[in-house]
Amino acid sequence: MKEYTFAYGDGSVTIPLDEGQVKAVLRGNAVPALPDIRAAVRESLDAPIGREPLRACVRPGDRVALVISDMSRFWMRQDRVVPHLVDYLLDDCGLAAEDLTIVVANGTHPGGGEAELRRLVTDAVWERVRVVNHDCRAADLVPLGTTSFGTELAVNPIAARADLCLCLGAATYHVMAGFGGGRKSILPGISSEAAIRHNHALSLDPAVLRSNPLIGNGRTADNPLNLDMLEAAGLMKNLFLVNLVVNAEEQLCAVFSGHYRLSWERACREVERVYQVPIRERTDAVIAGCGGYPRDMSLYQGSKAIDNVESALKPGGTLILVIEAREGGGPPEYFGWSRDLRAGTLEKRLREQFTVAGYVFFLNCEQAQRYRILLLTGLDPAETAPMGIESYPDVPSLLAAAELAGKSVTVIPNAGAVVPVVTGPA
Repeated sequence: MKEYTFAYGDGSVTIPLDEGQVKAVLRGNAVPALPDIRAAVRESLDAPIGREPLRACVRPGDRVALVISDMSRFWMRQDRVVPHLVDYLLDDCGLAAEDLTIVVANGTHPGGGEAELRRLVTDAVWERVRVVNHDCRAADLVPLGTTSFGTELAVNPIAARADLCLCLGAATYHVMAGFGGGRKSILPGISSEAAIRHNHALSLDPAVLRSNPLIGNGRTADNPLNLDMLEAAGLMKNLFLVNLVVNAEEQLCAVFSGHYRLSWERACREVERVYQVPIRERTDAVIAGCGGYPRDMSLYQGSKAIDNVESALKPGGTLILVIEAREGGGPPEYFGWSRDLRAGTLEKRLREQFTVAGYVFFLNCEQAQRYRILLLTGLDPAETAPMGIESYPDVPSLLAAAELAGKSVTVIPNAGAVVPVVTGPA
């Protein structure tokens, strides 16, 4: 037997496994971290993709909105980049501190308090620049137009009225939008709740109750969510993006800045290079860790790891996810959808009152129909049982239920940064 360690919240857990059953341990590709983040950021701003240098886009007296991600994306460690962007804008571009506002792109998530905001931007930046939360339900959101997909875009007034909207995000795999980051800073990041709902409702097949076959991890070309998000970003004036890529150790390894589509697409190609790991064959079971807090803060957030690693699992196999879920399902409504699941009204309500949390709940139920899902978690088993997902509070009870004897196993400690690609028999 050998002990395998997984991050769990702010700590870790170990799971003993028969080494002979473990066919692969995937930790991601070895990609070095940037040796000098400040230099890399400045280089990308001075030689952007598809746009003039940032210093040519900003003049003293301009109003600038710097849009950053919320705490659910803190794994990208934007706190290591924000100070360099602020220094560049204020010191190199001559912008006055009172003309710069940092807007936290919460989407539909509730905004954090001062302690959380300080953590996102650093104390030094907090003392220097105004930081505000985006509220998707605010009455003063600014309408910008309607996309060809029928999304009526209304966005944060600070960003809408700024002379320059500078967005900072991280590209990564995303089961709905293909890839995260980039244009998602606008929609859903700083958009209205109605726009976010309309866009995310494209995740459903319009004909039957299932996920839209056009969406999926890494899929962008014909993905309606992605295309709608790109159109929404195109409605913003003077938009400039900074796209981060992190390696498997969640260290910043690349920065691509510039045009809202071109620079983000370049970052997506880098994500593929960093995250895709070849495997010779699928296995009977996959044991995956979300990567600890904040990636495993809730089932809503942590289940994204499932999307990454299911490609390593045989059809009908067993997937074990290590997820603390200290915030339960995440949004209060997440487990509330169980009532519709039990009542048989899930499709009707999801189509009429679509929410992002409702779709993620539905997606997790879909996944539980394709294979057996067991969680090592702090969640109440009664909450996940209606979904077809089993929850266990400790390793002995989990392993007893998993019945792994004689089964081939793939171990993926950091599933948020690994996407297995089969190169041998499927």
